[in-house]
Amino acid sequence: MERSILVAVDGSVYSSNSLDYLAGLFSGDRSLNIHLLNVASSGGADKDWMYDVDPLRGQTAATDKRAALGRRYLKEAEERLLRHGFVKEQIQTRIKSASGICNAIREEAERGRYDAVLIGRRGLGTVGNMFFGSTSADLIEKCHRSPLWIVDGTVTTSRFLLAVHSHPSSLMAADHLAFMLKEHPRAEIHLYHSNSVFGSQTPARAEDFHAQWGKAWCDQYLDLDNFLFYAHAQLLADNGFSRHRVKQLPTQMHLDVSSDLLKQAKQHNCGTIVIGRRRRDLSRGQLKGVSDKTVKQAQNVAVWLAG
Repeated sequence: MERSILVAVDGSVYSSNSLDYLAGLFSGDRSLNIHLLNVASSGGADKDWMYDVDPLRGQTAATDKRAALGRRYLKEAEERLLRHGFVKEQIQTRIKSASGICNAIREEAERGRYDAVLIGRRGLGTVGNMFFGSTSADLIEKCHRSPLWIVDGTVTTSRFLLAVHSHPSSLMAADHLAFMLKEHPRAEIHLYHSNSVFGSQTPARAEDFHAQWGKAWCDQYLDLDNFLFYAHAQLLADNGFSRHRVKQLPTQMHLDVSSDLLKQAKQHNCGTIVIGRRRRDLSRGQLKGVSDKTVKQAQNVAVWLAG
């Protein structure tokens, strides 16, 4: 089954880290289609912004220079993937001129209906280039139609920590994870629920799951009073993920859920944390705070936001 990933590229070491992460998981997988995107910013004091408003205006020399640099970044990114074992037929490249980087990535993600959007981000205390700082935060806030994969630093393990909770978004994240890792030869998944000492979220109603998974499946597998540990494992199995590569970790109480997720990921050698996001109109509250804080505090780990 083919899957497609949009990868934002800007020529920085953080962008290279995201490409290496992708290769570490999927090198040799010919069913993966990779779309490399560079956004050549047309903003600034040289009035390049007018090109966005009126495309008939001629582009300035500064815009042409940024576009040429973007094409070089795309070529380098493609060559990096080829060295990692991908083939040319799997890779497409595109450069886009826009005044807003975040909006350009989001619009491309929605236009192309990609299975995931992959970006790198800077580590804490360093200075980033294109995406690092406000752009990754803006994408988390605005890009809800496509799962976001945000890579910080170097990730060397194909073990995943799936943060489970009793809401449909969590099962949607499990479904996304199983779809992207289908027939993966090495990936392992650890199911974990972190309980806040300040109070857990109220579980969703069983009826909230029926539209997506059907009443019969829900009646058989939903364990709402157990944070859906069993339902998550069953959904992964239904999608072809081997049960012997799924492990349930003991639930723990913690003052800060996001810090706990990062601690558990490090303790169990998980290179990726997967968090289910609720719909935008329901995203105010603890779950939104957990995903935001986890991404901000992440170091040498990838965070997938899906749901």
